[in-house]
Amino acid sequence: MSDRFLNFNFIMDYDKLLESLPTSLIGAIARIDELKGRWIGGCDLSPRTVENLRRSTLITSAGASTRIEGSKMTDKDIEDYLSGLKIQKFAERDRQEVSGYHETLELIFNQYQELAWTENNIKYLHTRLLQYSAKNENHRGNYKTIDNRIEAVDANGKLISVIFETTPVYLVGKEMSELIDWSQSAERHHPLLVLSVFTISFLKIHPFLDGNGRLSRLLTNQWLLRHGYDYTPFVSHEKLIEDSKADYYRTLRDSQITFGRADESVGAWTEYFLRILLFQAQKAVDLLDVTRIEDELSPKQLAIWQYLSRVDQATPGQISKEIQVARMTVSQALTKLLGLGLIVRLGQGRTTSYRRRVR
Repeated sequence: MSDRFLNFNFIMDYDKLLESLPTSLIGAIARIDELKGRWIGGCDLSPRTVENLRRSTLITSAGASTRIEGSKMTDKDIEDYLSGLKIQKFAERDRQEVSGYHETLELIFNQYQELAWTENNIKYLHTRLLQYSAKNENHRGNYKTIDNRIEAVDANGKLISVIFETTPVYLVGKEMSELIDWSQSAERHHPLLVLSVFTISFLKIHPFLDGNGRLSRLLTNQWLLRHGYDYTPFVSHEKLIEDSKADYYRTLRDSQITFGRADESVGAWTEYFLRILLFQAQKAVDLLDVTRIEDELSPKQLAIWQYLSRVDQATPGQISKEIQVARMTVSQALTKLLGLGLIVRLGQGRTTSYRRRVR
């Protein structure tokens, strides 16, 4: 057992974890904040677009975050379920977890400023997250009363090895209080680095019997919004994690197993985490371009632009045939798209083709 668990007076040095990070990560942070500025400066989405994007992100995030933990529901299944359609093929637990995540994330999107970054509110969000989970009825919003550990299991559920021990029950309250206090007062560090350390430390403590992973992703949304990353409700970071789940678990493990050792480091995790946040920021800025384009183009012009986004290049004849639009209309649309700088012309005369401009 680590010395930190044997010594009740031990205090985790979170500042030291950040100071040991490689300076190469500064570039990723600078790029994320550059994209954040571009979003703030260029965001002029219509209320209808905002509503549609938020609704889509809520479904995508609820699906991705619960699938990371083993749910089988697709985004379409979730959309149908939340719209009131009865779905019998999925376990009741899946439906309970999706509903809890969806509603809690919506609460965060709507009230992230009012929800103070405190121990009580983290417990409150845990209660909301598990509000539909019958098996968690007795410990919603309460720290664990049984020690748990993170284990590697095979396809049959058989234990392969213990990856790491989590914080024992008698130290959870102390370590959570210290972690939250540190994150609130770590102004000299960039907020994304503080979030990175908070997340991996929260998961290492594993303060609740269930829901720790999902809650960590909800808290990531809240922290980002509280620190001005206003595009958070429009691009799901949960989906980006789901798509790189192997790296997510590997970097968590590689960093968490160093806790309490002389070579303690969160470098692997932080590099991964910043990569996810950078991808999220880039997708948000790309979203601005797409929504602007959609507002600028007629339905047929948009269909032609979307077709050219899916292929390497195409002639006017090929475009006309594939999307079933008159050749004259295609020519007019291509002229408009060229004028907007959205496509480029390749060649001359009868061999002329077009492709989408790479930005």
